[in-house]
Amino acid sequence: MPLFWKPYTSDVTQFIQTLKDKKPTLEAEQRAGRALLWDRPIDREAQAEYQEARVPQQPYVYQTKSK
Repeated sequence: MPLFWKPYTSDVTQFIQTLKDKKPTLEAEQRAGRALLWDRPIDREAQAEYQEARVPQQPYVYQTKSK
């Protein structure tokens, strides 16, 4: 290893680091946005009802049913 060796950081990593340095609240805002849309409690009863009401799909969708 050379004496003046520095570890490599990609351009993308450098960009993200400068973005976080400029706006320290960025991660908290991202987590709040995720919680708003994705992190919701699952209603197990509704999920069970959806599974029961599901109609099985035939192997080839566009084929008419033959008797």
